[in-house]
Formats: sequence, structure tokens, C-alpha cells
Amino acid sequence: MLVLLGIGVVVLGFVLRANPLLVVMAAVLTTGLAAAWTPQADAQVMYQAALSTLASFGKAFNDSRYVSMVWFVLLAIGLLERGGLQERARMLIAKVQAATVGRVLWVYFIVRQIAAALGLTSLGGHPQMVRPLVAPMAEGAAEAKFGVLPDRERFLIRSHSAAADNIALFFGEDIFIAIASILLIKGFLEQNGIMVEPLQLSVWAIPTAIAALTIHSVRLWLLDARLKRTLSTKAPEAAQ
Repeated sequence: MLVLLGIGVVVLGFVLRANPLLVVMAAVLTTGLAAAWTPQADAQVMYQAALSTLASFGKAFNDSRYVSMVWFVLLAIGLLERGGLQERARMLIAKVQAATVGRVLWVYFIVRQIAAALGLTSLGGHPQMVRPLVAPMAEGAAEAKFGVLPDRERFLIRSHSAAADNIALFFGEDIFIAIASILLIKGFLEQNGIMVEPLQLSVWAIPTAIAALTIHSVRLWLLDARLKRTLSTKAPEAAQ
């Protein structure tokens, strides 16, 4: 039971809002030392246990070093934003007369869901698509019609932009047969005596994806109606 002390360290660290990396390191060391401790353990044994724990931690980090590649993506996105990517996206969408917030997000929703259904889940995402492109384009569509946006409506548009990405990905990726979620569902059902093929799960994910598209289309239509009702009444006040 002593090895469960690592969980307590994690909880305490987050309660104290300590650096997450330091919290994880402290939890790893606590778990490793607790696993090696016995009433007969001396300082040398505990020292070797600490070295072994650090070696295991370093090996795991080295084996998963490709995860750090995401930082290069963030750097590239930051440079593009500094070069005016968001402003260009706003200017581009402002030239489309028929564009509204709901229509922009609806088009992205469809593209994201189709891409996820084909297994291309990395084509979208919050850092690489929503923040630099989708949200600015949605805001630009609103600004072209209503002028400067209040913070409340601006944050509402951003949250709907993120939601469009999340929902489209969540209900689209299960259509692709070689995805982790399909394998997880298959394994869970088999453990409970229900034998299904991955293709069956993928086929039955299609109606769910269609339902998600239909429901979210209504939500985006209601978003357009809300923005029109709210910002149309605020525009004259701002002009005065």
C-alpha cells in the first residue's frame, strides 16, 4: 500500500499548484522509494532504489522523446501568428458576404468530421487549426456584419469554435476502423461476452456521426440567431 503514496504526492502538488513536472518527478521518486522500503532497508538500499527509479524514468522519457516534437509545431504556429496569420484569416473571411459564424463553423465541422472518418485526425486540432485559423475566421465573419465584438460574444464564438472541433473529431473518428477507440470498444465488449467485428462498430458509428452533425447544425443556427439578436441591439448603442 505504500506505493500509493505517489498518488497523494500528485494530489498535494496540484492542490498547491506546484510545477507539474516537479510534481510528477516527486511522485515517481516517492513511489519508487516506497516500493523498495522495508524495515530492514538501509541507506544504501534506498540509494540504489532512487537510482533505479531515476533510470526507469529517464528510459521512459527517452523512449517517448518523439512527444517533444509537438513543441516544434507550437513554435511554427507562433511564428505564423506573429507574421499575421490571424489577421489574414479575418480579412479573407470578411470578403465573403454570405459568411456567418455558424456557417463558417458548420463548414469546418463537416471537413473535420470527414477527415476524422478517413483516419486523418491530425489535420485539425485546437493549437494548429482552431486558434490560428478557425476562431479568427469566425470572429471575422461576425465583425464584418456587426462591427467590434464585445468580450462576451467574442469568447462565445471562440468556445463554439473549439466545440466544433471536439464534437466533429469525437463522433467522426469512430467511423475509421483502425482507431484506438474502436479497439477499446471491441476489447470491452469481448470481456463481457459480446463478440463484434471492428467493421460492425465502424458502420454503426455512421448514424451517430450523422446525428451529431444534425444536432450541432441546429446549435450553430441558434448561435447565429443569438448573435444577430444580441449584437444588432448593441450596435446602435456602440455607435452613439
